[in-house]
Amino acid sequence: MPVPQQQTKEKGCFICKNTIKDIDYKDVDLLKRFTTAYGKIMPKKRSGTCAKHQRVIANAVKNSRIMGFMPFVVE
Repeated sequence: MPVPQQQTKEKGCFICKNTIKDIDYKDVDLLKRFTTAYGKIMPKKRSGTCAKHQRVIANAVKNSRIMGFMPFVVE
């Protein structure tokens, strides 16, 4: 008896769907969507972002940490 294949739900990029033009390092509420509870940057497979926006988000999170808007380590 064949096993039925699971259909994967295709995620769309959150940034592309909502047509967000500028991802700024000062927009902490937006950046927190793409970090884990421990403050690590989520991989694009888990966050569902496209490669272009994943690079922009990663750079924005890193800049936000350096400028002191986001913590490096969450305790």
